[in-house]
Amino acid sequence: MSLCKFGSSLSRVCVSRSLLSTDRQFMLNNVRGFLRNKNQVEIPKSRQYVKALLNGVGCGLVVGIGIAVYDSYKSKDVHLVHERSEMYVIDELPKVKIIRKIVNPKDNHNLDLVLFQFQTCPFCSKVRTFLDANQFSYSVVEVDAVLRQDIKWSPYKKVPMLLARTKDGKYVQLTDSSMIVSVLSSFLIDPTLDIKDLAKFYPSISYMNDDGKKIHDILNKYHLIYGEKLPKNKSKDDLDMERKWREWTDKHFIHLISPNVYRTKEEALETFEWFAETSGWNEYFPRWERNLMVYVGATAMYFISKRLKKRHNLNEDVRKDIYAACNSWTNELAKRKSKFLGGEKPNLADISFYGALACMEGTSAFSDMLKNTMIEPWFQAIKKYVTTNKGETINLLQAH
Repeated sequence: MSLCKFGSSLSRVCVSRSLLSTDRQFMLNNVRGFLRNKNQVEIPKSRQYVKALLNGVGCGLVVGIGIAVYDSYKSKDVHLVHERSEMYVIDELPKVKIIRKIVNPKDNHNLDLVLFQFQTCPFCSKVRTFLDANQFSYSVVEVDAVLRQDIKWSPYKKVPMLLARTKDGKYVQLTDSSMIVSVLSSFLIDPTLDIKDLAKFYPSISYMNDDGKKIHDILNKYHLIYGEKLPKNKSKDDLDMERKWREWTDKHFIHLISPNVYRTKEEALETFEWFAETSGWNEYFPRWERNLMVYVGATAMYFISKRLKKRHNLNEDVRKDIYAACNSWTNELAKRKSKFLGGEKPNLADISFYGALACMEGTSAFSDMLKNTMIEPWFQAIKKYVTTNKGETINLLQAH
């Protein structure tokens, strides 16, 4: 049915309902008059019908216009679906506060990498783990989780974000932890390729999610670019399995972290105090800003964790969910009879899952997880692998 026909039909319905309402009132008044005085019977006047008709037409017109406006608005949103975001390239590094550098003497990648991050963000931790495990040198900008001053220059307002120098001396912005890992992994397969050219294989596309909200996501972010030949020592099944568990980490496991580490108000504050200590907030930020991040962050994340628990249909005791996730991982290792999911060396799935877990280390949730699952042997083995390959950390800022 077209919008015009629908509006016309709606107008007739509204008129009919108005007339029906008038008839009902007319009958009610007559009954009342009859009960009071049999000779006092109300006779409807013609103008009442005219008024009802005009009211019905007006009502139908207003509703029809409203539907037209809404339909136009929704159509406008539909046109924005599959909208592609342009790759962001800048001529030089912005003036930001680099707090430390990771310098690896084995780094021969000839890339200048700057990571914008929250130290305790699981997605940021995934990127750091990948960079360390693959012997990259890189600089770190610790973004204030509340004010976010160090990323105001960018149209992208989230972390992790990585700036990578291209062959022409400019810097391309890489966003989304899995996209960053895939782009750099593809570069390791063929270092002759330019980072900017590789980034073009991972476009950001808009679409409408199940709630009717327009969101952006990056295509191919779990895939590697390797041409006709498979990467060394990997089969197609290996790559499929790796993609599956990388996606599982992003779409399942990471959603279990906040409800567990911020389970109670006490655990939320304990977690943020630990974040402040391990992230060097006392050194990198003024006291007031550090306290703002701790107390505002802990309070906000406590309430957010409750929403996430409901959104992801977690158990009342959220520990059960994180134990089950760790058991899924160790069961897969047992089935493969291997030290890591990648065999004797960690693959990208191992790196991603470890990165997500590592951001919990030091919390009550992490201690409970080690006690109640078999995840610790794998965790300690990959932790040793990553720290062995990591370069030297050079802190650039002194305490305030």
